[in-house]
Amino acid sequence: MSKQAGLPMLGQDDDAAACCAPMVREPLGEEAAAELSRMFKALSDPIRLRLLSLIASHEGGEACVCDLIGPFDVSQPTISHHLKVLREAGLVGSERRGTWVYYWVLPEALAKLSALLEIPAVSTQTPA
Repeated sequence: MSKQAGLPMLGQDDDAAACCAPMVREPLGEEAAAELSRMFKALSDPIRLRLLSLIASHEGGEACVCDLIGPFDVSQPTISHHLKVLREAGLVGSERRGTWVYYWVLPEALAKLSALLEIPAVSTQTPA
């Protein structure tokens, strides 16, 4: 597993920011909105959403493309296309090993999406 340092907030000058401030705290900047919209657009397809889930839940945290074809009623080139979209959106990483390509979910991408949608804790105390 990777070690994660404290996650910087949106609006800082660090381009490698690991996550974003929740939308309810501050508006998104143009670059962050463009990056996040690519991720959400990639996940808006049911096959890609299922592929991401299959990869994330696969034993060992990575899956061979050969393991990802069976659950779908589409051709192998279609699965490859969807995996390419996920990879280009920054949601999965991949590596060729011999004839097969293995995929894994990029935790920092999920952290960005999760942090953006985080709802701040609501105080249960009533004002005096």
